[in-house]
Amino acid sequence: MSRGNIDSVLTLVDEVRFAFQPLINIKTGAIVAIEALARPAGAHVQDLFQEAARVRRLTELDVNLAVNAVQAAAEHESLLPLHLNLFGGTVVHDRDRIQLLRDKLREVGRREQEITLEIGPPFARIDPDQLLEGVEKLRSDGFQIALDGVGKGDIPLTLIGDIGPATIKLDRGVVQGLPDDPARVAVVESVRHLCEATESQLVAEGVESDRQLNALRRNGVRLVQGNLLAPAGRRPPTTSTVPGVAAEVTDPQAPSVNTLASGPRVTEFLSPATALSIDVTADKVREVLADHTEISGVVLVDEQNRPRYTIDRNRFLLAVTGPYGHALHAKRPASRLADEPRVVTTATTAMEALSMVTRSDQYRMYDDAIVVDEAGRCLGAVRAGDLIRGMAEMKVEEAAALNPLTRLPGSESIARDVARRIAAGEIFAVSWLDIDEFKSVNDTSGFSAGDDVIRSIGRTLTDAAAALTSVQVGHVGGDDFLLVADLDDLVTLADSVLGPARAAGDVEITVSLATLVCTTQTVSDYDQASRKLAPLKHYAKQLTGSSWVMSRPGTDRIEVLRGQTPGTPPAETPFSRTPPPAPPAQGPPPSPPLGFPTQDPEQMHHGR
Repeated sequence: MSRGNIDSVLTLVDEVRFAFQPLINIKTGAIVAIEALARPAGAHVQDLFQEAARVRRLTELDVNLAVNAVQAAAEHESLLPLHLNLFGGTVVHDRDRIQLLRDKLREVGRREQEITLEIGPPFARIDPDQLLEGVEKLRSDGFQIALDGVGKGDIPLTLIGDIGPATIKLDRGVVQGLPDDPARVAVVESVRHLCEATESQLVAEGVESDRQLNALRRNGVRLVQGNLLAPAGRRPPTTSTVPGVAAEVTDPQAPSVNTLASGPRVTEFLSPATALSIDVTADKVREVLADHTEISGVVLVDEQNRPRYTIDRNRFLLAVTGPYGHALHAKRPASRLADEPRVVTTATTAMEALSMVTRSDQYRMYDDAIVVDEAGRCLGAVRAGDLIRGMAEMKVEEAAALNPLTRLPGSESIARDVARRIAAGEIFAVSWLDIDEFKSVNDTSGFSAGDDVIRSIGRTLTDAAAALTSVQVGHVGGDDFLLVADLDDLVTLADSVLGPARAAGDVEITVSLATLVCTTQTVSDYDQASRKLAPLKHYAKQLTGSSWVMSRPGTDRIEVLRGQTPGTPPAETPFSRTPPPAPPAQGPPPSPPLGFPTQDPEQMHHGR
């Protein structure tokens, strides 16, 4: 385009058309929002920005494009949440102009709560404090905040934490390197952890291939955007789902990403809610439902976007389309035909939400659950069908992961529990249990007898976990078991495992138990706990008889709580239910250092 007065550039804004690309939840196939993308006639949008920047009126162009995008979406009568792009510099240097955007929203009948502002780079020359101030003002006006270009742009990671955006968008430049570039995979993992810490949703942009999509799914990314699933179109999508998405990305061979032990959060199944004012008439609701057949219900919200009522599609239409329904209800408030909302928070697990659904009155069994934030504002809806299907799939996956001998879960279950405890700042113990000289058991008494021993120990551990609520048990393969427990339950758990006498035929069975006491200062994740347990297990197996060794924070010493060094007489007293404060006088050879930092042991025992 030719250089000239900025007014000529703004004139060209009227010729800009907008394409709309959906953001899709690949777990449910639901379209959670649409992004408006500027498409100038005969030019690239960057050409407009460069010309506007040359004459120092870039923010004016930026806001005008956002305003026109709202108008374009309104002309297509889309009710889906809308994402608009703004430069970080606009938020800092021309905040007052964004009032034009709010005016346009009121003109077309949309609310700020339905709009996510994707704030993008460059950030290098922006004062962070001024940006934070601008973001807080937009948030107080009701806008949702997203940060765009993360992973390739110039936004500092600390600023992401300070802003705490509702959404973080992973740059397409990161996605393009998946799954073959290990560095790109590491970036995805790092940003996902950052999202978990800031309670932000992660969206991956620019998904173009099945391999990229599967790599994102394996790394816990649930929201994606790209031409593979839905290219940008001149009209916003008319349905709120992309059929077959969840099935297409299923990868049964892929390792699953650790989640909380209690299962996925309800936000993984989040869909946009169709929100209308609390005083809307029944006739207006009927029009919305008639024009949008994909909508299962409507949420009636107050001025603060807090859900006050929900309207189920089928029950409502039955009421207003009967012989006298229109005359009775059309001009009256729709709330007369509404129900009390079934509200859940972002901390609610999918299983908890499903339990709430199944306990409902039968006529409300399939009503949507409404997800709210900490201030009670509506974030979206979760459909009962998505919950039922998602939890059924999770139970099938869990069943497939159970060990066929003991019916105990594998290492993934333990990894989730360890991650949950670390995230909660708990002090806990991880133990590794295995059978001594198990190969000789199989060689002497046969494989069937060996299987019986494993089953016996599995039943013992299952009974212990049932009696002790803090205990989590996993069978990680062969004769190896992993146990996680609170310190208060540790001795009882060890006693139940080490106390009973066991034999396979004429062969006496002994076991070795190695315990690592974990704090957030000494163990950062499951992998680190596993590495620190390995030398403890090796140490325990050097002892004779059923043995138990422990390592505590604040010392590099390995405590021997049960078992004897080869060649020494057995202890005169039976196994005590209270672990001794120090090893026996005839203790084993000097123990290898484990590299624990110094910490007051008393604090370790009693602090929470």
